[in-house]
Amino acid sequence: MLGRTLADILTTLDVAQVGDDEFVATQMDNPVHHIVGGHIAAQALMSASRTVAADRSPHSMHVYLLRAGDARRPVHFEITRLRDGGVLSSRRVLARQDDQVLLEALASFTAPIDSFEHQQPIPDVPAPESLPPVQEQLSDYAGEHHGHWVRKQPIDVRYVDPPARLALDLPDPSPRIRSWWRPAGPVPADPILNSCLLTYVSGTALLETAMVMRRTTPVTSFSALIDHAVWFHRPATLTDWVLTDAVAPSGVHGRGLATATMYNRSGALVCTATQEIYFGRDRRE
Repeated sequence: MLGRTLADILTTLDVAQVGDDEFVATQMDNPVHHIVGGHIAAQALMSASRTVAADRSPHSMHVYLLRAGDARRPVHFEITRLRDGGVLSSRRVLARQDDQVLLEALASFTAPIDSFEHQQPIPDVPAPESLPPVQEQLSDYAGEHHGHWVRKQPIDVRYVDPPARLALDLPDPSPRIRSWWRPAGPVPADPILNSCLLTYVSGTALLETAMVMRRTTPVTSFSALIDHAVWFHRPATLTDWVLTDAVAPSGVHGRGLATATMYNRSGALVCTATQEIYFGRDRRE
């Protein structure tokens, strides 16, 4: 996340159309030049959304991330129109750099319909105003990794449960992390952009949950997002705090599974996300 701003994220989600069903998007570079999984997944969703009717919004997306790619170069997205039904539209997305496929995804969109609704209730947690900003919570670790833990971020976060760096020092850490988050600035009131930001946040935040049980952190181990799925239930209210309730139910064969539900402060269930992360060699300082 070093060096990225909310403006960078919003700008790079505005994919450029270069053909009937072809788009190109700039990436956000980083020290290792690897494309961030949650970011390219959000770009894939934005690309697919621009090929469906204006009254249809995303209700689910399933992504396989096949290669890291080079974040110094743009990515091309190719959309295949699989189906346009009376209510649902389905799209396949391929993301490429040259002849290398980086990502393959299926995205589904729906027209609004009136129907019976239900949801599980929002967890009973402290209000975000009663919790310290993550930079304050991790101030004791400000000297580590060139100030990584206390840097300014494009997404403001306030943790209910210990984040990975604090959990590293606990004798019996929990695989559950609940946290409030909101964009660190205004976001256009666009329902498609709303879903793309949920894809970005879920794709970049859940990996921390899978790391807690491994006794590691995002900056002390290698990790790569290998698949990611999001079900969009209701729009997030991005002018206010959103609660993420994440848990890591399994870790096996070098992979960690993480799943989360997100809620508006009003209690409305916004989305459900599940991802699997591959862990490899430890990073060196």
